[in-house]
Amino acid sequence: MLQTQTRSIKPAEVQKNWILIDADGLVLGRLAAIVADRLRGKHKPTFTPHVDCGDHVVIINARRVRVTGNKAEQSIFYWHTGYAGGIKGRSIRAGLEGRFPERVLEKAVERMITRNNLGRAQMRNLHVYAGAEHPHAGQSPQALDVGAMNRKNLAVAKKAA
Repeated sequence: MLQTQTRSIKPAEVQKNWILIDADGLVLGRLAAIVADRLRGKHKPTFTPHVDCGDHVVIINARRVRVTGNKAEQSIFYWHTGYAGGIKGRSIRAGLEGRFPERVLEKAVERMITRNNLGRAQMRNLHVYAGAEHPHAGQSPQALDVGAMNRKNLAVAKKAA
């Protein structure tokens, strides 16, 4: 009987691609899940859990990402200042309308990646921009249409007529 062994790639054998995603109208959590898979490299047949084999992901228009239901007001991101009674929180809507709207998407992806040295290395491959411009044109990133992957990835505003 022929037995095959699982191939484990080495860090020197990794080939990283550049991917461009336009977040305009996409659902925040679904987009973050897809980006986390791309950063980890789970979409590749050569995926190795202990090696950073993911791609570089460039996300533009992070300011225009959508959340469904009442999550914009009811979902709060908390953090602690380190001082007694120093817990603070901000809603997703306040984050998207604030000074750094790209941080909402960065935090959503970061919380789907493992919290260790490998996870920090993978997060360095994420490049998020609030507007449509990005400085990574020299890497010629390939566009990934996340909205066409599943109809639920797009947040369509339903207007009552």
